[in-house]
Amino acid sequence: MVAEAGIQATAPVYRPGLEGVPATQSAVCDIDGQQGILSYRGYRVEDLAAQSTFLETTYLLIWGELPDAEQLAAFEQEVQMHRRVSFRIRDMMKSFPSQGHPMDALQASAASLGLFYSRRALDNPEYIYGAVVRLIAKIPTMVAAFQLIRKGQDPIQPRDDLAYASNFLYMLTEQEPDPLAARIFDACLILHAEHSLNASTFSARVTASTLTDPYAVVASAVGTLAGPLHGGANEDVLEMLEEIGSEDQVEPWLDRAIAEKRKIMGFGHREYKVKDPRAVILQKLAEQLFDSFGHDPLYDLARKLEAAAAERLGPKGIYPNVDFYSGLVYRKLGIPEDLFTPIFAIARTAGWLAHWKEQLGANRIFRPTQIYTGYPSRELTPIEDR
Repeated sequence: MVAEAGIQATAPVYRPGLEGVPATQSAVCDIDGQQGILSYRGYRVEDLAAQSTFLETTYLLIWGELPDAEQLAAFEQEVQMHRRVSFRIRDMMKSFPSQGHPMDALQASAASLGLFYSRRALDNPEYIYGAVVRLIAKIPTMVAAFQLIRKGQDPIQPRDDLAYASNFLYMLTEQEPDPLAARIFDACLILHAEHSLNASTFSARVTASTLTDPYAVVASAVGTLAGPLHGGANEDVLEMLEEIGSEDQVEPWLDRAIAEKRKIMGFGHREYKVKDPRAVILQKLAEQLFDSFGHDPLYDLARKLEAAAAERLGPKGIYPNVDFYSGLVYRKLGIPEDLFTPIFAIARTAGWLAHWKEQLGANRIFRPTQIYTGYPSRELTPIEDR
């Protein structure tokens, strides 16, 4: 760096993963990791999960304020009207390999929406509203469609008389879900809807900063979420609990894992030094499900593991995160394990779109710098002399 007169030049500081480096300003979400507080637009996630719905929370995230009754009804109706996807997208999905991961199918399907809605008017509020409606409406339909297509079945059409969460569960099973199950699933969507500048949201904002279409923005975020260091940990939690096997093996297993410096799936979060507030809520939701639909013995293992880990890892600020109990909830709802991350994407689409809209409001393309560590200047040797 070139120093100005009288000012000492300093080398740029490299922080792997941009840890702790502010990359944007945002009014969408706030996290207090010391106190375990998560809020969307100033509203605590506990209150939203208990009193709101996913579509109402989506409206809040994207437009900044809770809707009134008329605004919410109009938004719900628009989403309902746009749930169906083109037969061409369904035909495309039928050509996907049945053994392919649903996240790859979702990324391709989300990106394909840009072919059907190619007009770009990023300064037009009506265009933004329409894009939000289409993505919020169609992403669940595409997830459910691929689940049935890979089993050799035709997709189930959405039902206009069912609410958002109920309709998704219906499209997965062709059975109308129990109201409690649907309500708990809707709360899960609220809990996963937004979480500040995580990897997939950062990906969404970088893509948005190029002024491409919102379907590419969501597709890029889905691809980022698919990585095992971001989405998918709730699948690994269930595998971990099944590996432990029984309650008497919890402490020996944990001691071995710590000694071998293995990652304890579902524990620890870069933001939180206490138990993730979403994990607190999800644990209560899991207990509601078990009380009504039967107990899951893996839950007993999870509770014992949490207690043992609190003694060993709690002093280091390592506690359960959102993934620790969410898989148990989805398992009890009858959702296949490899759909856990696509469901995460259904919910997080709301947050991605909130950040897309915010990025458009004061856009500057992301172009960070780097610290070069390669060769110094070299002479090119002719190929016959190499």
